[in-house]
Amino acid sequence: MTVEEKVGQISQRFDIASLFPAGAPAIPGMPPITPLDDVIGKGQIGAVLFVHDPAIANRYQRLAVEKTRLKIPLLLGYDVVWGLHTMFPVPLANAASFDPAGVEHDQAIAAAEARAQGIHWTFAPMIDIARDPRWGRIVEGAGEDPYLGAAIARAQVKGFQGDHIGAPGHIIAGPKHFVGYGASVGGRDYDSAYMSESELHNVYLPPFKAAVDAGAGNVMSAYMDFNDVPASANKYLLKDVLRGELGFKGWVVTDASAVHNLVKQGFAADKADAAIRAITAGVDMEMSMAPNAFATLVDSVKAGKVPMARLDEAVRRVLIAKFRMGLFENPYVDETAAKQALDDPAHPAAAQAAAERSLVLLKNDGKALPLDPGALKHVAVIGPMADSPKDMTISLAYPEQAANTVSVFKGVSERLQGTATVETTPGVQLFRLNEGPLAGLIKPPARWSQQQAAAEIQKAVDLAKRSDVVVMTLGESLSMSSEQGSQADLALPGNQRQLLDAVLATGKKVVVVLINGRPLDLTGVYDKVPAVLEGWHGGMRGGTAIARALFGDVNPGGKTPITWPRSVGQVPIYYAHNLTHNPDTADKRYWDAPSTAMFPFGFGLSYTTFTIAPPTMDKTELMPGGRIAVSTTVTNTGARPGDEVVQLYIHQRAGRQSRPIRLLQGFQRVSLAAGESRQVTFTLDESNVRYWNSIERTWVIDPGTFDVWVGNSSTADAHGTFNVGGAPRPAN
Repeated sequence: MTVEEKVGQISQRFDIASLFPAGAPAIPGMPPITPLDDVIGKGQIGAVLFVHDPAIANRYQRLAVEKTRLKIPLLLGYDVVWGLHTMFPVPLANAASFDPAGVEHDQAIAAAEARAQGIHWTFAPMIDIARDPRWGRIVEGAGEDPYLGAAIARAQVKGFQGDHIGAPGHIIAGPKHFVGYGASVGGRDYDSAYMSESELHNVYLPPFKAAVDAGAGNVMSAYMDFNDVPASANKYLLKDVLRGELGFKGWVVTDASAVHNLVKQGFAADKADAAIRAITAGVDMEMSMAPNAFATLVDSVKAGKVPMARLDEAVRRVLIAKFRMGLFENPYVDETAAKQALDDPAHPAAAQAAAERSLVLLKNDGKALPLDPGALKHVAVIGPMADSPKDMTISLAYPEQAANTVSVFKGVSERLQGTATVETTPGVQLFRLNEGPLAGLIKPPARWSQQQAAAEIQKAVDLAKRSDVVVMTLGESLSMSSEQGSQADLALPGNQRQLLDAVLATGKKVVVVLINGRPLDLTGVYDKVPAVLEGWHGGMRGGTAIARALFGDVNPGGKTPITWPRSVGQVPIYYAHNLTHNPDTADKRYWDAPSTAMFPFGFGLSYTTFTIAPPTMDKTELMPGGRIAVSTTVTNTGARPGDEVVQLYIHQRAGRQSRPIRLLQGFQRVSLAAGESRQVTFTLDESNVRYWNSIERTWVIDPGTFDVWVGNSSTADAHGTFNVGGAPRPAN
């Protein structure tokens, strides 16, 4: 291969023409829409992002295979984050299910749809730990906990890739963003991240280790500065940690235009310097919206500024991925069969099941839920997300899916069809102060005048007055989450609290359904209504799932995957904090408000009740190389079938480093009939008690006493103890 051909293989470009059909407005800041045919035919790129049309995929592959000297096929990637054609709940909602097996199943469906369209690789899962709900991309991950995050990451990689890279109907997983992106200062997207080695290894790396151990073929580097060195040019992260400590064998791709950004970040002097710094730090492929900065590597390699061996290493990793996907044998996709893969009726059913398992019941005073459908003649569904399919989900590849997406209003209407009248009205409008990256795709409606806004609230009040019950949908639009979706305040946006107060003044029964992608400040909501159901951005069947829960066809069993603050002033707040020297006043750290969470991590109610017995252990001491089985019995003590998530937490009482007050180290979601009991057993070994010691700069195990709790949240109180035996030692 020539140097030019090698550099082409490690360069990836956006196919903006596929993302935005002719005439559609582009995302602000994107380059003009120009076809990639010329650069593909010249062998100047080896991978393309955002192709989802099988005909275009085949056209591009023909150019690569038939027009270039070496006939090397392209890798085609796409953001299959929460589905492709079949849209599942957002990832934070999937994490709330505490159901890795279900997540793996659903990602396998997404992979099958993607592979049938000619896609080989996804820029997912997003496995950044996030402890600041102001950060918009918290919606794309599994929340705050490294154990839960690792379990979900492992499941997603297995779902996307199958048993091996190249498995039929599967695609390469690309976990992102390596690493620490979720710790950006102030929860502001793109801002720098600063963390200790202890925090890096004990909190932020476990999901990446799980993804690598599961065989992830690709890893995406992050945009931001990490301890003052950009992650996409950070040798410590990409070589020492990712390849050295985690043992990653695949190829590293940057986030979009991250090499160009090294100049903007004040790190690299120019585009050529940026490319040198990125590839020598460990980046193997550059993703770019504009012409690739890696093109400058041709001259840099020839001038000896980049070793040829390093370029060859990067190219080899990319070519191996193409071989493992079978692209050299068959680079094309069956265009006739592609549509059939999207029409499988089992896929929407899976999306509905996923949405049902993600629901979290946050409050239910006086058994306000479930509603009795036989007692209702007129139901009002009110709120800005009440009849907004685009706020349940959006597909860049298949925007027409909005017509097939079930809103809360549509779900309730279908559930009560023939038995009750169901009406809806938004009451208020929601707008962002600063438009997001999807502004070019979703044209916002004209803003109401002040007079119209008042009239719309009155319309909602009038509807409530003639209804038996009001289902109030509150929260945030989908455009307020994800990339460029960070926010300074967690209060309900717009005039939603004013709307709620006006409806409550009618005296009618009101239950709240939240549609959102992050915890929100529920001041003025939680204390005024009897029931709050967390519905998330629930995917294409989210409205159906919510309606089934409202009327008791489904018993909510999800749990909060992140500690829910009372207000933004508590942020960051997470359950796995250290004891401090004064643990008895931990709930009084602020003089003007409680320091405790609104809802703890792992919290969720049910329409039935459960008891979880104290833990029993088959051994009292965990010796080197040994295991302890921790068992408990969970019983459904209520009158309805339901799911409980049994959770196990541990705490190391003393050692060479202060350790968190509690750490999740096991969970099982159990379905029980009324009155049914079941034994649940967890296994603890040395992997559960090891930690990264920031002084010794290695993984260690300390002997001594450990507390263990089992229960249904991070505040579990069924308690026991065990000892770790042996001498203080390094851990494997």
